[in-house]
Amino acid sequence: MNRLTRIDASALTQVGNEWWRGAAIYQIYPRSFRDSNGDGIGDLPGITERLDYVAKLGVDAIWISPFFTSPMADFGYDVADYCGVDPIFGTLADFDALITRAHELGIRVTIDQVYSHTSDQHAWFEQSRASRDNAKADWYVWADAKPDGSPPTNWQSVFGGPAWTWDARRCQYYLHNFLSSQPQLNCHNPAVQEALLGVARFWLDRGVDGFRIDALNFAMHDPQLRDNPPAQPDGKPRTRPFDFQQQLFNQSHADIPRFIERIRALTDSYDGIFTVAEVGGKDAEREMKLFTSGEARLNSAYGFDFLYAQQLTPAVVAQALGQWPDARDIGWPSWAFENHDAPRALSRWCTPDQREAFARMKVALLASLRGNIIVYQGEELGLTQVDIPFEQLQDPEAIANWPLTLARDGARTPLPWQAQSEQGGFTACATPWLPLGEENMAKAVDRQDADPASLLNLTRELLALRSKVPALRNGTCEVVLADEARLVLRRRSGAEPVLAVFNLSAAEVAWPEGLTTSGTAIIAVNGAEPGRLSAFGAVLIRESN
Repeated sequence: MNRLTRIDASALTQVGNEWWRGAAIYQIYPRSFRDSNGDGIGDLPGITERLDYVAKLGVDAIWISPFFTSPMADFGYDVADYCGVDPIFGTLADFDALITRAHELGIRVTIDQVYSHTSDQHAWFEQSRASRDNAKADWYVWADAKPDGSPPTNWQSVFGGPAWTWDARRCQYYLHNFLSSQPQLNCHNPAVQEALLGVARFWLDRGVDGFRIDALNFAMHDPQLRDNPPAQPDGKPRTRPFDFQQQLFNQSHADIPRFIERIRALTDSYDGIFTVAEVGGKDAEREMKLFTSGEARLNSAYGFDFLYAQQLTPAVVAQALGQWPDARDIGWPSWAFENHDAPRALSRWCTPDQREAFARMKVALLASLRGNIIVYQGEELGLTQVDIPFEQLQDPEAIANWPLTLARDGARTPLPWQAQSEQGGFTACATPWLPLGEENMAKAVDRQDADPASLLNLTRELLALRSKVPALRNGTCEVVLADEARLVLRRRSGAEPVLAVFNLSAAEVAWPEGLTTSGTAIIAVNGAEPGRLSAFGAVLIRESN
């Protein structure tokens, strides 16, 4: 299959159709990475300008969050044209230039695909809502009102309120699992599936190397339109009507895997394409395994085990890893501690005085996990959550649910490139789309790049180590110990075992009884060493045979 640009295999650390197995992937949120034209919003040329920085970090691939044509009600996850670049981000030519430069540097490029919904400004929806008998009338989920005029079901939107909105053009309700401006595609319809596969083909032909498929378990609903049953109390606060239900019928239909198999058949007709599903919700573990089982479905799944965890404990890590054993019929996981939808980890998992040491231990742990690892832009700098005042909020979820919000804006703030620049070198504009935050400005790239002991340079060192040591990249993983403070993982590939030993507490703890101290330490963090686990200490040991 011809593609616009091809990867030079000699530039890659691992080649072949499974380049992604154990890969390190860098997530770029384009609005906040780098602004090249001075309008206060990051763009595709800004990404291209700084790909040398990404290459130096040592990742295998980037994942670019949506840059498609959109009214930006949900900042690109409301797509108005799947095959267009929104003017605020640039042009298709800018994207082609980005792909070319990334491939020159040996970086694979993956992009978001949003198959569960579109914007209400998409041409498909504009035609669908025009009448009940046009060619796209059944491309979205429409239903008549109940006899009393109320919505067809009790389903609730993730962002608050009913998941149905009345449309006077058709005198029907349409379904939206998120914003009312994000109508739900009817992926039961074969024509819709064909159109979405055509979108994937468009980007594959332009040279992309993979897709992160957003909210995939929302792709199909129950055609019988049965009400969701109430959720049983679990002791957690319920901040949205969505939390009061078991999401049995508005999502997670049993036919989704059949659509996934069509996606995989398409991507397998190209060379070395990576697919990963985003799967959230209370049934995520089962669905992630379902979506990745066997050789005919997706390569990996991306869950929320760490993204909303209030603490990082040995038990949390052990439980997450335990869900993905190295077994024949179990898929391959992808892990992230941070992303654009979750508060920054350093603001969730430790106190301000612990952040420097905790961040160093955290990146050592991420680099030691079995699976793909995803580094969210700024995580390598130790960025923290920025407190955005209500009048400066941009995120519709945050505005709707203030003050009990997911606080996504605070994790989407622009990347600081220059510590002494007025806007951190992110933009020449006086007012970037979100404030950078004073604490984060002090962690700018130029300052850390020049400091051999910085978190940025430690991240580079750890990613290089992961790439070179087969046991860390794609070896098996055994949880040797997970107690209140200590976590010990044994990674093994062939005859080369590596022990990864961590202290997740703020006090020095005893070295685990019976654990070797005679192997070779290949990296140590925060003063740890074989036989000693300092506060937030970490040490990776190549075991003697």
